[in-house]
Amino acid sequence: MGAPCKVLIVDDSAVVRQMLTEILSSDPGIEVVGSATDPLIAREKIKRLNPDVLTLDVEMPRMDGLAFLENLMRLRPLPVVMISSLTERGADTTLQALALGAVDFVSKPKLDVVRGLESYADEIIAKVKAAARAKVRPLARPASVRQNVDAVLPAASPARALRFQTTDRLIAIGASAGGTEALRVVLEQMPADAPAIVMTQHIPAGFSRAFAERLDRHSAMAVREAADGEAILPGHAYLPPGGRHLRVIRDGARWRCRIDDGPPVNRHKPAVDVLFRSVAHAAGDNAIGVILTGMGDDGARGLLEIAQAGAPTFVQDEATSVVWGMPGAAVRLGAASETVPLDDVAERLVQLSAQSR
Repeated sequence: MGAPCKVLIVDDSAVVRQMLTEILSSDPGIEVVGSATDPLIAREKIKRLNPDVLTLDVEMPRMDGLAFLENLMRLRPLPVVMISSLTERGADTTLQALALGAVDFVSKPKLDVVRGLESYADEIIAKVKAAARAKVRPLARPASVRQNVDAVLPAASPARALRFQTTDRLIAIGASAGGTEALRVVLEQMPADAPAIVMTQHIPAGFSRAFAERLDRHSAMAVREAADGEAILPGHAYLPPGGRHLRVIRDGARWRCRIDDGPPVNRHKPAVDVLFRSVAHAAGDNAIGVILTGMGDDGARGLLEIAQAGAPTFVQDEATSVVWGMPGAAVRLGAASETVPLDDVAERLVQLSAQSR
């Protein structure tokens, strides 16, 4: 067994710092090397302690957490796991942090923090250990939480839109760690009249609406939280509402969304396997299945079912994945026919959509 990953905890709450220290220190693969009450203290401790992973509260005193993260990712890229409260502001800030390069996030309850963090102990440990293996890259350009016209309607979209005419394809995408940004990259390159897309991203219930709205601002497609019984239409992309599974059902010649409050699958709710199995059943070879970056193996078996139904499948390649857990599991299972770099995923989806079956 290798050396334990060194973690620095950054949070202004003494209770949270103590709880996170106890939780992380309980795993022999993790060493908590220190803690900091704000980003300025954290900056000095990063230089001195050289941690492998940083846990970071999103709302910090003395310095804006996003500004700190942007400087960190530009000057000294380091795997960061955000610790965010389940509030509307916390959700939006966390999504902005992921856009700046944070690897993953954990929900921090607003009330009864001690019990809440204890219930997330296994998730916190797993995400920190996965972050230690994640690929982080320096910010190559000034980061901004505002979009420009290219983010809303990419210049290449009209040309791509002419390359396919079919409207009866159904694209299914699953993602986890690193997926919030990977989905943005894919959706902002898809044309406005692309085939319908159904997606599952591992995300806490309190973040789903803000996430859907954020993706909608970046895409020529209409991105929305799915409603139970809603018709699935071309040019639209659907995410499950918070804490619910999304399934696709057949209704005559069309597909509809089914919102499912069943138990977690693979410890996730929503789960990619739930979506993919429903797509395999409802769409068969009309589907296209894709797994993007993510930790664990959720979606691998479902992707295999889509492939066995005669539909094309592929995964994001290892080089561009933040964590190659879910895509790698699908490849090992023989569920994916190819691996594709993130920047080429949208183009490959358009190409596959245009192919006759």
